[in-house]
Amino acid sequence: MIVSATELKSNLGKYLELAARQDIFITRNGRNIARLTSPAIDKLAVLDNLVGIIPAQDAAAEEEAREERLARQ
Repeated sequence: MIVSATELKSNLGKYLELAARQDIFITRNGRNIARLTSPAIDKLAVLDNLVGIIPAQDAAAEEEAREERLARQ
């Protein structure tokens, strides 16, 4: 859901209840400035749904990118 900052300020309680079920994107002058989200959303479950999206032939590229990222730390 997308709401303006003014609308959020006027009806904060309503949007806090909605944030428990869905992300609320807050805009100012038509641009996204923030996202209100529930801490109860299981981020690991969302991540599990993403696993397997990268095709197998790109697995080597993924490993190379991981090693390169770790080398920079």
